[in-house]
Amino acid sequence: MTSAPHLSDTSPARAIPEQERLRLRPKAPTTGHVDGAWWPRSRDLAAELPSLLAALGARLGDILRVSYNITEWNSAPRRIIGDGRQIRLDGFISRPAHTVDVLAADKHRLTLLVVPSNTDPAAAHQTMMITADRGNTQTVEDLLAAGVSVTASTQRTTDLTRIALAGWEADGGRIPEQKRKHTP
Repeated sequence: MTSAPHLSDTSPARAIPEQERLRLRPKAPTTGHVDGAWWPRSRDLAAELPSLLAALGARLGDILRVSYNITEWNSAPRRIIGDGRQIRLDGFISRPAHTVDVLAADKHRLTLLVVPSNTDPAAAHQTMMITADRGNTQTVEDLLAAGVSVTASTQRTTDLTRIALAGWEADGGRIPEQKRKHTP
């Protein structure tokens, strides 16, 4: 009796290191709705911001303020300390959903798409990659939907490939040994 083929999963979600949760568009004249994407680990803004602000510091310099949609995060303080400076946190009900604005001391502002923390890793990765594209002009809603739809399409293709290979092997075809997984 032969087992179904085992194909190694080399999807982008498995390939990206855990720390890559921020993607910025290249420095260029501003176009589109957002300047990059951020995928926080939780809804705790005060816990998530220090690593984001440290990463953005290289591009923005001193950061003074972060504005966010108050309904998308757990309760947050009015200020946090980042790089030895107080950073003001402004939560608004009227802020666009799934975004944060980061304002630097030189008045440069970055608007980031916030990929919900509970998003599937493959969908989060796709959303971030699409968002960081230089020519991206999609809305926040379209970006979130695009990442999910690209991932679903890729998953369907992978499933169909696995089914086809299993059928081929069951009919007498052979998958090379390194791609088959034997069950004891």
